[in-house]
Amino acid sequence: MVEKADSIVVGAGLAGLVAAAELADAGKSVLIVEQEGENSVGGQAFWSLGGLFMIDTPEQRRMRIKDSPELAMADWLGSAGFDRPEDYWPRKVAEAFIEFSAGEMRPWLYEQGMRWFPVVGWAERGGSLASGHGNSVPRFHLTWGTGPGTVAPFERRVREHMDAGRITLKCRHQVSRVVMTDGAATGVAGETLAPSTVERGEQSSREITGAFEFSAGAVLVTAGGIGGNHERVRANWPVERLGAAPANMISGVPHHVDGRMLEITNEAGAAIINNDRMWHYTEGIKNWNPIWPMHGIRIIPGPSSLWFDANGRRLPAPCLPGFDTLSTLREILATGHDYSWFVLTQKIIEKEFALSGSEQNPDMTSQQWREVLKSRLSKGAPPPVEAFKEHGEDFIVADDIGELVAGMNRLAGNEQIDRAALEAEIVARDLQIDNAYSKDAQVTAIHGARRYIGDKLFRTASPHKILDPANGPLIAVRLHILTRKTLGGLHTNLDGQVLDATGEPITGLYAAGEVAGFGGGGYHGYNALEGTFLGGCIFSGRCAGRHAATIV
Repeated sequence: MVEKADSIVVGAGLAGLVAAAELADAGKSVLIVEQEGENSVGGQAFWSLGGLFMIDTPEQRRMRIKDSPELAMADWLGSAGFDRPEDYWPRKVAEAFIEFSAGEMRPWLYEQGMRWFPVVGWAERGGSLASGHGNSVPRFHLTWGTGPGTVAPFERRVREHMDAGRITLKCRHQVSRVVMTDGAATGVAGETLAPSTVERGEQSSREITGAFEFSAGAVLVTAGGIGGNHERVRANWPVERLGAAPANMISGVPHHVDGRMLEITNEAGAAIINNDRMWHYTEGIKNWNPIWPMHGIRIIPGPSSLWFDANGRRLPAPCLPGFDTLSTLREILATGHDYSWFVLTQKIIEKEFALSGSEQNPDMTSQQWREVLKSRLSKGAPPPVEAFKEHGEDFIVADDIGELVAGMNRLAGNEQIDRAALEAEIVARDLQIDNAYSKDAQVTAIHGARRYIGDKLFRTASPHKILDPANGPLIAVRLHILTRKTLGGLHTNLDGQVLDATGEPITGLYAAGEVAGFGGGGYHGYNALEGTFLGGCIFSGRCAGRHAATIV
């Protein structure tokens, strides 16, 4: 017998939880179908730092940040670079998201219990022209409780509906087909998987124990992107724009972020657009205590570490820490290598290194101010950073430049780094520190960052000479390409309706979150401004859930 409901949500990540909650709030019955165990509810969002892109907020105003929808829209368009006919709906979704981020977003989330760290982060600064890529002002609002704190209000709403019988969660159900009837989506079918006992994020079994088919008036696909599937990442890699795909990458997402539902929904008639647009980080380090296969962590750097390519050449602006991710990725890959180096001091690592992810920020995740102050203000770097410095294979700590370079070459297994050349570059940079102005773009950026009170207090070390032993020891960090986000995906309109190859909505079929390029099939365009992944899941999930509730 085929189980029926008003609606089916495929995927129990953040976008799926938001969509399911909105549907159930409207009185609709919902089946949530999830291939992982119940401990994976929240998906990738659970592992995130919890940053949200919001505009002209009380947090910004308290930090003396002047923001506006007009400035944010200019930043978005300069970063997105929309240039394709199929960018019509991505741009429309971007415009609606800016309006949402400057208006209803914060009060709506606040009403559901979300709170934010008072210091607003300044992510993806651009570092080029005012009309180009980057955030002109800090907009990265760190959710109190990080990723779990972002998921919590929507999971709470879903579980309340589960208790009331309006939502049923079907874990270990792997969808392999969207059921179509007379051109409309009317259900899903697939395989039941063996019960899983692995911890959240660990690789689970794909042992098949049976089959299922569910029927509904609307199917909402919220199954995430492709970052855990390196083969699929390489197949979509934009070689003409970024260069050849890296031979070696590490994963910023669990293995089940595999992109299966993109192909499955495409087979049902859905159009996929912008699949060559993707967002991978250049500051990845191998997790010394991994959870999922090839588990990598991103360093979220302040602006002071010197960035060198695999050959020991200092990267040019705007390839500075925290400024322009894709320009830096292109610059690194142009060397023919898939790694690069940070060179810094103990003073820099203590003030400027943060690690992405809820598990790497236990103080913020705990929502305990005492733990935050203890971690951030005590001597040394935050404990998770110090743990990587001690245990991580990508870290070299040395008392002098000769020892540092020897360690870098030993770790890389070659002699690519010439000590004299590297030292000369650092000496030239250090000579720029004696004045409050400089011809060095990075030193100028450091001075500019410290004019923002949030950076001066928490994220940017006082300018100092790297080779002065008083600031040491010296540290080098080997950086890998870290897979993360799919910027393209299923083509949708503003209501989350999935479109076919002619641009017409497919009756009963919706998509939200990363599988839909966070809305429209790629509302970021070519570049992301950060905080826009979780925000995109929330916004697109809400739009899709609310509209689907009107047709079932």
